[in-house]
Amino acid sequence: MAETQTPDGPYDASALSGPTNNGRKKDMPNGLWMKCPSCDEMLYRKVVADNDEVCPKCQQHFRTTGRQRVAQLVDEGTFEELFTEIQPSDPLNFHWQGKKYSDRLAAEQKKTGNTEALICGRAYIKGRRVALAAMAGDFLMGSMGSVLGEKLARTVELATDEMLPLIVVCISGGARMHEGALSLMQMAKTSAALARYDRAGGLYVALLTDPTTGGTTASFAMLGDVIIAEPKALIGFAGPRVIANTIKAELPEGFQRAEFLQTKGFVDLIVHRHELRSELAKLIDFTMPA
Repeated sequence: MAETQTPDGPYDASALSGPTNNGRKKDMPNGLWMKCPSCDEMLYRKVVADNDEVCPKCQQHFRTTGRQRVAQLVDEGTFEELFTEIQPSDPLNFHWQGKKYSDRLAAEQKKTGNTEALICGRAYIKGRRVALAAMAGDFLMGSMGSVLGEKLARTVELATDEMLPLIVVCISGGARMHEGALSLMQMAKTSAALARYDRAGGLYVALLTDPTTGGTTASFAMLGDVIIAEPKALIGFAGPRVIANTIKAELPEGFQRAEFLQTKGFVDLIVHRHELRSELAKLIDFTMPA
């Protein structure tokens, strides 16, 4: 197997399971290595983390947490988080397979340190002041519930009142079934807030990451003045397997990936994660008054 570069020099990934001098396999701590699903390269986990969760060999973009995304985009020390006092509840007393939604929420909050699947506030990106909302895929797969919709609507209203560029990072499995119609109502609420922001003359940039699906795609994710996608991001409403099984037809190559959607006019730009900050700064300079 080819050597993999680590901070301490090259490392032969075959040593992960190779025997020691006494014939026993080496005991490697969990989490130090990962296998890229795109190029099958064995990667030192810290190298990937230091590379903004991008494979250094094939440039595969791995999913990030909400906090990682904020840290990757904003100028260090400038993020002012807002609306953390808004807490989700269990309005339907939802149970599924013997598990309570309220218990699931508590577990997700403990695991991620977030109150909901959206992190929002004010920040600076290369010196440009912005309103930022970043969905957290590590919290119930970024599913859209009533509190997520409320926090996003308030962020849009903040951007309208202060005439700030609005950046929304989307990653979502869709509307949150645990809240029923209340989650679906957020599609209309966020879209209405964005319409008011548009009439006020603001700049809304939607950044679509892997995956952006369901009610998120059917509402605020596709309403950006400029829609940016990361390479190979899955973007759509229903998943490709559901569509294939429904219409009983062979789907085009790369169907619902960012590159395919760009050819059809649904995505304006595909931008590598390392270039996002610079691209956002340029868009703000081109479109917003000083």
